[in-house]
Amino acid sequence: MVLFVSFKTTKVVAQAVDIGGVSEVSGNAQINRGKAENKAGLDSSIQSNDKAVTTNGRIAITFLDDSQVKLTEHSQLTIDEYVFDADPSKAKMALTFGLGTARFITGKLGKIDRRNITLKTPTADIAIRGTDFTATVDELGRSLIILLPDQYGVSSGEIEVITAMGTVLLNKPYEATTVSVFESAPSKPVILDLTLDFIDNMLIVTPPKEEKVVTEERIGKTANILDFNALDIDYLAEDYLAEDDLEFTELDINFLDVNYLEDLLNILDALGVAEEEDKLAQVSGVTVTGTSLGIDADTQITTLITGQTISLIRGVSEYSRLDLNIAGGYTVILIQDGVSNVIKINGGDSTIRILQEG
Repeated sequence: MVLFVSFKTTKVVAQAVDIGGVSEVSGNAQINRGKAENKAGLDSSIQSNDKAVTTNGRIAITFLDDSQVKLTEHSQLTIDEYVFDADPSKAKMALTFGLGTARFITGKLGKIDRRNITLKTPTADIAIRGTDFTATVDELGRSLIILLPDQYGVSSGEIEVITAMGTVLLNKPYEATTVSVFESAPSKPVILDLTLDFIDNMLIVTPPKEEKVVTEERIGKTANILDFNALDIDYLAEDYLAEDDLEFTELDINFLDVNYLEDLLNILDALGVAEEEDKLAQVSGVTVTGTSLGIDADTQITTLITGQTISLIRGVSEYSRLDLNIAGGYTVILIQDGVSNVIKINGGDSTIRILQEG
C-alpha cells in the first residue's frame, strides 16, 4: 500500500497599515508610495515608507496619535517607520526631513521614550521629547531647527540636535541652531524674536485673504529679508555677535514667503561662520586664502580646523577631502570636472594638485 501525502504551503503577505492621513492640502502635493506617485487629497491615507512631496503646494499630515507634520512648498518628508501602540514603550516614529520647511507637533507620542523617536535631516539627528518645533533644510542639506513654545508660551519640551562633532540642547521658546554639515558641530543656540502666530501664518495651508492684504501693505513699508545677500557683507569687519540678541522681528519679513526660514538659515550660518573664523584664526594662527573657513558658498569648499589638522572638503560632482597638518604651508590646486580652486594655507610652500574628472 502506497500512501501519498501532499503539503500545501501558504504565503503570508503583510498587509499595509494606514497610520494616518492627509488632513489639509493646498496646491500641488504628492504622496509617493513605492513607484506610485499619487496626488494628495483629503482622502489620502498615509503608510510607513510613504514620501510626502510638495512643489507649489502645502500639506498637513495627521498621524494616529494626533501628532502632525505640516510642509511648506518645495518640501520632502519620508515616513521611515511608524508604530502606534497603547503601550508607550512599543510605539515608534522615524521621519526624515529631506528638503524645505516642516513643523512637527507631537501628539500622544510626547510621552514616549525619546529613543523610540528618530528624526533626521541630511546634516543632523534630532532627539525630542514632547516638542513642537520647525525644521528647515536647504538644497545644500544645511539645517535650521527652531524650538517652539506650547500654548502657554513656555517651552514645549527640549531638543537635542546631534552631529558627528557635537550636540546642542534647545530648551527655550524660539531657541534655534543651524548645522552646515554632519561633520561639524551645531551652531551656538540663539533666541529668535518671533511669535507662534508668525510661524502659523508661514506654515498655514490655506492663508486667509485678509492676511494677504496686510502682508502686501507691509512689504511696501518695511525691509524684506529676501533682499539680504550674505556675500555682500564682510562679517569679519564688524562684530555682529557683540549685540545682545539678533533682531529678527515680524515687521521685517513677508509672512507668507516660505523662503523666509531658508534666508534666516543663511544669515545665522553666515554669522556662525564669522564667529568661528575669528575664533579659529585667534587660536590656531592659520592663514587661509582662496576660500573661507567653514562653508564657502563661492568655492563650495568646507574648511575645518580640528586640533592640529586642517581639512578641505568639496563634494559637488566629485568628492575630495584633504587633511593637512596646520604647522605646514601648502598651495592646494583642486580641479573637479573643470572647476578649479587654488587655496593657500600659511603662505603655500608645498604644492598639492588634485584632478578629478568623470
